[in-house]
Amino acid sequence: MNMRSYCAAVALLLVAGQALAQPRVAPRHLYERLLCVVPMVGKGTHDDPRRPLFAPLPQAIRATGQQPQIIGFTYQESDDGKFALVEFVARDRKALAPMLTDPRSDIKVFEKGKANRDDIEREFRKYKKDFDLDRFGVSVP
Repeated sequence: MNMRSYCAAVALLLVAGQALAQPRVAPRHLYERLLCVVPMVGKGTHDDPRRPLFAPLPQAIRATGQQPQIIGFTYQESDDGKFALVEFVARDRKALAPMLTDPRSDIKVFEKGKANRDDIEREFRKYKKDFDLDRFGVSVP
């Protein structure tokens, strides 16, 4: 093996080693995510469970047999029970269009990774006084 080939092989191994050493993205930061304040909806029955507005119904997902647009969400009810503090997760931004374009004034939307953390916590604490963003979120495989 000549010197040029040897150097190329060593360089290739170094680059490959660096690529493999890249840290994985934490599951809490994968996909498209919105943090929202939305009204609670539903009658609290089996057919119409109490849930955040825009949250997918499990029976609707089972009935279609298709992968849902919203692939995960988590929420905490506001102190008065009228609103939900929600994180919605979707594979693509199109699935979040209903939240992003809804004109109602009682819906607040923050894009995770773009919105300021202090602004999110300030708004969410208007609805839940002990809200902690570090203890909130959903991991989606």
